[in-house]
Amino acid sequence: MLEAGTMLLFCAVLFASVALGWSIIPALFVGVLLFMGYGLVRRCSLRAMASRAAGSVRSAGTVVVAFVLIGVLTSLWRASGTIAFIVAHSTAVIHAATVTPLSFLLCSAMSVLVGSSFASAATMGTICMSLGLSMQANPVMLGGAILAGVYVGDRCSPVSTSALLVKQLTHTNLFNTIARMLRTGAVPFVLSCVVYVAAAVVEWLCASGGSGFGAASAAATAGSARAAVSTNASSITDIGGLFSSAFDLHWLTLVPALLVIVLALLRVDVRLLMLASIAASVAVCVGVQHMEWAELLRLLIFGYHAQNPQVAALLDGGGILSMLTVMATVCISSAYAGIFAETRMLARLQQVIEMLGHRIGACGATMITATCAAALACNQTLTIMLTHQLCGGLYGDDESERSAQAIDLEDSAVVIAPLIPWSIAGAVPLATINAPTLSLAAATFLYLLPLSRMLASAVRRRSGFRTRHRSQNQNPGLAIPHRPKPMLHMFAHGFHPKSGD
Repeated sequence: MLEAGTMLLFCAVLFASVALGWSIIPALFVGVLLFMGYGLVRRCSLRAMASRAAGSVRSAGTVVVAFVLIGVLTSLWRASGTIAFIVAHSTAVIHAATVTPLSFLLCSAMSVLVGSSFASAATMGTICMSLGLSMQANPVMLGGAILAGVYVGDRCSPVSTSALLVKQLTHTNLFNTIARMLRTGAVPFVLSCVVYVAAAVVEWLCASGGSGFGAASAAATAGSARAAVSTNASSITDIGGLFSSAFDLHWLTLVPALLVIVLALLRVDVRLLMLASIAASVAVCVGVQHMEWAELLRLLIFGYHAQNPQVAALLDGGGILSMLTVMATVCISSAYAGIFAETRMLARLQQVIEMLGHRIGACGATMITATCAAALACNQTLTIMLTHQLCGGLYGDDESERSAQAIDLEDSAVVIAPLIPWSIAGAVPLATINAPTLSLAAATFLYLLPLSRMLASAVRRRSGFRTRHRSQNQNPGLAIPHRPKPMLHMFAHGFHPKSGD
């Protein structure tokens, strides 16, 4: 009971912070006090808990360095005109009849390049929403397509903070995991494209002279939804002209993005990949955009800030300071891992999850755990870390088992967190593009992916059971008794990064 009461109190503090619009960092610090207080009640040594927590935080240093590089990179891509060049040329292909599926594809491409759902929503997402509404697109479907698109790359980009976090937690090869993510995400991605194309066709038919009660009802529904949506970017019409007034959109501005793609295909270490793109961006800022060195150094820390208000609404952001929240979340959550390991606070819950895993498989148990963790954590980073720790006993410690856990985390915690209405993972992108909350229901990729994984896992388990049953009937002497995996206490000694990328 004490464990449940402590966790419920922590969740109440998190919910209050999110509901009031406060930063979750103070709430996470309150969690440290609560969990250490639980340990003291259980007569655990304060020195031992603090030492284990500090060790976990130190071990998270590698991923924190990567987050700093991502903050610098995203700021330089804004200042160099790289994002402006991509957005200005890609939005030229958007038309009224195809705005919804193209918004999904363009936001997916942007998120793969920048590795951030929030940054993709603020740039490509905001523009797609503005253009789509001006073309009378349904804001619910359009918002869902944009939200799903910005999380395609947030999940599988080599410069994604979530992908780097999962790599660090599971000690796996990032590019091997990305290859597996491309395979598991292919069918949901194609099905999402089909859904958005079908929605665009239906809407076009209704708008081009559909008759009857069905067409009138559909038009009324779309009209009421549009009336409920306000966008402060509705005045943006000529994207190319707007960005041309602020940047020199020379083809060289595309070089930093091309470097990321080429070096990722060559499987270059992600830190070297980002450093190469940062160097190219600095050269473009100085040589093409004629930026002063003092201004360049300032934006590395504070982020890019445009003088034009319309450009600022689309491109402002980045910098090392923009990553402080996620870095603090990772460090504090790492401290949780050490405290939990010392106090064994989650031992009973881990046993329940292990029993669930033996019944429905590790993948299914991870999906269910991630859904509950996302509902409680209210953000993606903490959801990933809680799911990893709670489901540690479902996987072994060899390379194949760690890889299996990595892909299960990517296909559950990363994409389920944005579907929780009160989670900032989905609420912030929707607020950024001024889309209705109902758009969560239209973010098809985010729920088709975990559903397809659970279905595939169930089919494999069923096929495996039939194969074993047939083999045992034919060779009774070869029957092997079932031996459940022992529970592994992940994080027992904090994070332990392994070499190799």
